[in-house]
Amino acid sequence: MELHELARLLDLSPLTPTLDQHDAESGQGDGAVDITRGYASDLLSDVLANAPAGGVLVTLQVHLNVIAVASHAGLRAVIFSCGRAPEDDVIEKAAEEGLSLFMSSADTFEIVGRLYELGLRGSTA
Repeated sequence: MELHELARLLDLSPLTPTLDQHDAESGQGDGAVDITRGYASDLLSDVLANAPAGGVLVTLQVHLNVIAVASHAGLRAVIFSCGRAPEDDVIEKAAEEGLSLFMSSADTFEIVGRLYELGLRGSTA
């Protein structure tokens, strides 16, 4: 499923709207990439070791290290759960890295359950 479609179906708030809109309109970039895998963790060393490249991360951590780890792990997007939003410098760094960010008021458990219902699977599925 394409990232922008996932965001629409989950009613996610885009935090990198310029990046996401351009991708959806151009058919290029992360918005047009098929996302089939996901990972949920708040422990960044776990994300680095186990998150599937090309997938989406669900976390409640909102600091700059999340962007560094997500980029290094080759993730396409990060969904911040529980209504948490990162500071502007985190959003700017993600945009520089080409990493789409989204926010949801739902908790991690609910988001992951909905992603699973939409056909996404974990790193070992």
